[in-house]
Amino acid sequence: MPAKDFATVRRKLLNWYKHNHRNLPWRKTTDPYAIWVSETMLQQTQVKTVLPYYERFLSRFPTVEALARAPLDRVLQAWAGLGYYRRAENLKTAARQIVQEYGGKVPRDYRQLRALSGIGDYTAGALLSIAFGKNFPAIDGNVRRVLRRLDSTCSETKIRAVATKLVAGKRPGDVNQALMELGATLCTPKTPDCTACPLGHHCHSRSRASISAHHVRQISFTDVFWPLGIVRSAGKILLRRRSAGKLLARLWELPGQEIASRGEALRALRRELVDFSIDSRTRRSIGEIRHAITYRRIRAPIYLFECKSRTLPARGVWRWVSLDDTERYAISAMSKKALALLAAP
Repeated sequence: MPAKDFATVRRKLLNWYKHNHRNLPWRKTTDPYAIWVSETMLQQTQVKTVLPYYERFLSRFPTVEALARAPLDRVLQAWAGLGYYRRAENLKTAARQIVQEYGGKVPRDYRQLRALSGIGDYTAGALLSIAFGKNFPAIDGNVRRVLRRLDSTCSETKIRAVATKLVAGKRPGDVNQALMELGATLCTPKTPDCTACPLGHHCHSRSRASISAHHVRQISFTDVFWPLGIVRSAGKILLRRRSAGKLLARLWELPGQEIASRGEALRALRRELVDFSIDSRTRRSIGEIRHAITYRRIRAPIYLFECKSRTLPARGVWRWVSLDDTERYAISAMSKKALALLAAP
């Protein structure tokens, strides 16, 4: 992009953003903690999904200190259903770092931010520009797509150079948010609305042929089966806690596992429940749910078992929980769906 165009593009972006930005709660605050929470939640997650979680999370943990003090289980419970749970663990860890090293104040220095758990280049740039008004680019997927099309390039070096020049003037936070908003609402991956784009006259990729060549790689989904067993004994159900460092780490769930075919469902559940005194004659199917986790599209047949005893095996992390108490646990979204199926009339 010619140097003389940067001021014009910046002006058009800010004017368009002023009149067209969505009314989102994290855009009504300058609190760096609240902005940090929103940016973390928005990683790989749509705005409409984040909205209810954002306000509930801040009501439970209104400050960095509150988040640092909170037990991890309570943080994961507030996050349950939002996905990519490592983000919640990183938030908790970074909050503790901020309290211990910076007196509870989110640092204003790029290197200090990057040293915090879970904060990468994008989040650091977003915080510095939006919360502190510093001239740092914030390049997420939406911004990258806009700038890639605008300058007709796939070079990360060129994209960063353009982003850096665009935020070199006043209101860098608004410039970054305008680019994000443009990518989310008009300059979309498959069907960009070029006629409504404020940067149309400056865009080198406005033709459909050129735009299609710069599509973001689409996720390839895999269809899997994941049977779940609801084991019931004297009004309580059996939950298991997943190990750290794995998919859905540290969440509570119903026993079950990913399998290759539907025919393996009952055998897989019996293997998982071999240590429990389950009367196989009580087993019955109560339905099937659909769910998605990362690249998996899951079909989960649900089976109900009655258990004679609530004795727990020494190995593994198992717990008997009453249905009324499940809200106190950070339970995976898929297991919540299964329990809702059990509760349905």
